[in-house]
Amino acid sequence: MRNVIILGSQWGDEGKGKIVDLFSERFDIVARYQGGHNAGHTVFIGEKKFVLKLIPSGILRPGKMAVIGNGLVIDPAALLAEIDALESAGVAVAGRLFISSRAHVLFPAHRMMEKMSENRPGRVSIGTTSRGIGPCYEDKIARRGIRIADLMNTEVFRAQYDSVMEEKVAIARALGIEDELDLRRIRDEYEAFAERIRPMVCDTPMLLNEAIRGGKHVLFEGAQGAMLDIDHGTYPFVTSSSASAGGACTGTGVSPTRIGGVIGVSKAYITRVGGGPFPTEALDGAGDLIRRRGNEFGAVTGRPRRCGWFDAPLLRYTAAINGYDSMVVTKLDVLDEFESIPVCVAYRCCGREMASMPPTVAEIEKVEPVYEWVPGWRTSTFGIASFDQLPAKAKDYLAYLESQIGVEVGCISTGPERNQTIVRQGSRLEALIA
Repeated sequence: MRNVIILGSQWGDEGKGKIVDLFSERFDIVARYQGGHNAGHTVFIGEKKFVLKLIPSGILRPGKMAVIGNGLVIDPAALLAEIDALESAGVAVAGRLFISSRAHVLFPAHRMMEKMSENRPGRVSIGTTSRGIGPCYEDKIARRGIRIADLMNTEVFRAQYDSVMEEKVAIARALGIEDELDLRRIRDEYEAFAERIRPMVCDTPMLLNEAIRGGKHVLFEGAQGAMLDIDHGTYPFVTSSSASAGGACTGTGVSPTRIGGVIGVSKAYITRVGGGPFPTEALDGAGDLIRRRGNEFGAVTGRPRRCGWFDAPLLRYTAAINGYDSMVVTKLDVLDEFESIPVCVAYRCCGREMASMPPTVAEIEKVEPVYEWVPGWRTSTFGIASFDQLPAKAKDYLAYLESQIGVEVGCISTGPERNQTIVRQGSRLEALIA
């Protein structure tokens, strides 16, 4: 059953965009299942660089279908700007992109509410992108959200919009927020957006299920990493949706019984953006070197990423909750200059060792990483596309990660291009994408 979930195994930015783009050649449909335009996937094709925020990476493969699932929140202005950029770059979108009628709509008022929340006195800043994603999901869960299907019906949309926005303005005024929103102008803009996206809107759960019954294969694309999952991540320093493998089912309407495998994507080290605990963060020159060599700056925001060493307890945890069949390790080449490489194998707290991730931020902030040092290879792995050509010590490093996580490393990325990738022969991953 070749329907596979690909998701990040850390705090996002693991290189999922490249991997989804690479593997989508073997699938008929790529479906994204959560998040909003706060998550960017960067894909390099030759000299062209594509930054995708809402549209699945599969859109870059001619003839493939791309589905934006019901689990997303959609800013139509951001979506249309992304479509226009793709079409200007020669990527055909019409007839290939399908938008769930059940996805929720994000409005400027959501951005206003998020800025208000992040800047509130006494609140611990989460470090969001301030794009309104969280408040839009709040409206969804509170059952006052406006969905794409509502946007398609002018009469229904106007009634819902006027009611919801009046409430937002009242809250803002009560809290002393002076931002002025021209609600009538915004409503007219969104009605114009609706006409542009109307040909792409459909019942995507039925589309996907009918395609699967017809023998087509679906690749499910996660946006943020598993440690940002609203339930399983480092709460409250998380995103507002289900970024773990279970979100692929709720976010697209495809049953778990239709899923044939799960592939986790991890860097050879680890990064994080924004606030929250990070036990293996390297706050010295090594962290700066990783950031420079890995070009660790946000694809959407440009923010410098926090960088650190591979965290095996974290990966054991995300492997358990997602059930990885195989792992992809990206950016191996970033570690080429290190003489020895620390790997966190456990946490120490209050005189005892812990083999997995504690549940609360307060506990995680108290842990001390227990490191084991692995010899570096001190030679370039950049662009290597054959496992046999990797330096012996680089192979040893990958084998060590496998032993610590308990999951095979079925694929290694050694650069941003499609051809700078190794798929290991005989691996479970090779069988999943065959």
